[in-house]
Amino acid sequence: MVSVVQNVAIDCSDAYELARFWSEVTGRPLHPQAEPGDHETVVMLAEGPLLYFNQVPEPKTVKNRIHLCLRPTTSREEEVERLLKLGATLVVDRRQPDGSGWAVLADPEGNEFCVLRSESDHAATS
Repeated sequence: MVSVVQNVAIDCSDAYELARFWSEVTGRPLHPQAEPGDHETVVMLAEGPLLYFNQVPEPKTVKNRIHLCLRPTTSREEEVERLLKLGATLVVDRRQPDGSGWAVLADPEGNEFCVLRSESDHAATS
């Protein structure tokens, strides 16, 4: 027997607003019944587990022990710029001069995530 990952749960102070940010990041819709003020909100990913946002009273106080790694369909550089414009912040820049590496960003509530090289970035440096 095995378990199947149903969703990735993200604790936050404003479930609807953080889900809206991640909806923009992924280009995927919120659950059709999601409304501002909801304490639980889901981003409907095309495949795999859902992104489940759960409003909690405690603020984020330490580094995430789990995070999302994104592989953009455009270049890594274009995606980092787009995400910064959406409200993300750059936490650590691990991009290397040879094109390898990644960028660590944080969403508007401080949850870290990585932006990896795209397939076209890989092809350009191979």
